[in-house]
This record gives sequence, C-alpha cells and structure tokens, in this order.
Amino acid sequence: MKEHRAASKYENNRPCAITIGTFDGVHIGHKAILKRLVQTAKKDDLDSVLLTFFPHPRMVLQKDAGIKLINTLSEKKELLEKTGLDHLVIHPFTKQFSRLTAVEYVRDILVNKLHAKKVIIGYDHRFGRNRTADISDLKEFGETYGFEVEEISAQELDKVTVSSTKIRKALEAGDISTANEYLGYQFMVTGTVVKGKAIGRTLHYPTANLKPSEDYKLIPKNGVYIVEATINDNKVFGMTSIGTNPTVGGTQKTIETHFLDFDQDLYNQPLRIEFITHIRDEATFDGTEALKKAIQEDELFARDFLKNRG
Repeated sequence: MKEHRAASKYENNRPCAITIGTFDGVHIGHKAILKRLVQTAKKDDLDSVLLTFFPHPRMVLQKDAGIKLINTLSEKKELLEKTGLDHLVIHPFTKQFSRLTAVEYVRDILVNKLHAKKVIIGYDHRFGRNRTADISDLKEFGETYGFEVEEISAQELDKVTVSSTKIRKALEAGDISTANEYLGYQFMVTGTVVKGKAIGRTLHYPTANLKPSEDYKLIPKNGVYIVEATINDNKVFGMTSIGTNPTVGGTQKTIETHFLDFDQDLYNQPLRIEFITHIRDEATFDGTEALKKAIQEDELFARDFLKNRG
C-alpha cells in the first residue's frame, strides 16, 4: 500500500476504484467494504484507492476538541496496510477544502487527481459545500466524467454504523470483549512510557506509565484490564490500571501497566498495549494495604484467565 499525504501528491496515472470515508476503527464492517473494493479493482484491472481525511471533519468544522477516535492515524494506516489496498490518500481536511462545490470536488479531486473509474460508496453519502450533493448527483457526475458508481446498500452500511457505535459504547463502558469482537482485533493504545509517581513500585507492583501518542485517542473506561504487549520481540502480559489513583489522592488520569513475570526499565520507550478483557472498575480503597490486596487479587484473576485462555 502506497501512502499519499494529499490528493495533490497522488502521482499515479492508472485508473482506480475508490471508496471514501473516515474508516475509524478499521473494524469488521469497514473490512468488508475494503475487501469488496480490492476485489472489484482486481477484476476490472484498476488500482484500489481509499480516500480519507485528517483531521476528522468534526475537529475542523465544529471545533469539536472533545471528539475521540478509535484509532490514531498511525494505527489506522497500519491496519489498512493489511487489507490489500493499493493506495491510501490522506487528504488534509480544512475549512477551505470543505467549501469546494460538489462539481469542484468530483472534477478536481476524484477525476483529475485520482483518476476514478469506479466509486464504491454508501447510499447516504453526501459531499460538496454544506454536504448538499448526494449519491444521485454523484451518478450524474459519473455520466459526465466517465466513472461508474456502485452503491453500498443500507443493510451493509447499517452494519458499519452499528459496529462503530457499539465499539465506542463498549470501550466507554469498559466492555473490551464486545469492542474486540466488532473490531476483529484487540483494541490498542500506543504511546511512550513516561515517569510516574512510582507508587506501584512501593507496593511491589512496578508499572509502566503510558502517555498516549495522540490526545484524540479514545481511552476505555477507568478500571483494571488484562493486556498484552510485544517488548523486544517477546509477548508479555500484564494488568493495566486506567484512572486517577483515588486511594492515594491522585487527580490526573494515568494508564499504568504492571507486566507479569517481567521487570525491565521501559522509560522513554515506545509501547503499545492491547486490551484482552476487563477485570474490575476503578475503586477507592481504605489505604495502601487494602489497595495492595486488591492488586494481588487482580493478579490471581489475570493469571487464572490467561492460563485458561491458553
């Protein structure tokens, strides 16, 4: 898969089959659409192209700083790499871009820059300034500019929408199992290990304090989870606590992981944790001894779960 950081930087002259969207999560519904795109492109001797946008349109048009995404851009690229796509076009979403008329968008971007011959798109797709154009307009443009429009049915799109909604709600509820089922892979958080308050070490449970690589990353509900990571090419398992450490008077949200049967200095190193299941919600305990006892119980639960999981 070749990556292009704007439609203007796409320098491939082969005609393409293209689909368009944010594809946040690259979940099982998205993968079904992308599989269809890749197969159609191969059948018709076209290149397969996904046109996506960054930042998320809501971040630009609604100043929605609070929007949280299932994937960071780098995570999304890594997941898309596995789908067999020929080209990923990440077009900068700006206010200026949002003001393009429907005809400017189709003629200048889809046709002149990306050489679209087939557009695979949802029945409810809207585009152009103020999102005034719809799929019937796109079909008319297709007749004018020589491309075919293949409609993704309401039923197929409904699966995509339901999946995205369920994944977000599941993560916000700490329901990792449901989120992973719809994602088709283990939900991940990527970042860098930073220095914390070393409270875990005083309890004989040293932790790696993860700072996510992007502020817009959706983080699961506060609580304790079983996770896995790959460190120095070795798979390691651990317990991740998300929350403010209320027992010791914490106020800032942290993501701290105690790895089982592993003790190495990970400060300043990149780290990705993948979530397997939820153990319990965040709780306030009556002092550090009670907290330590709870962590010991979490460890017993985690070891038992992992042993039964094989």
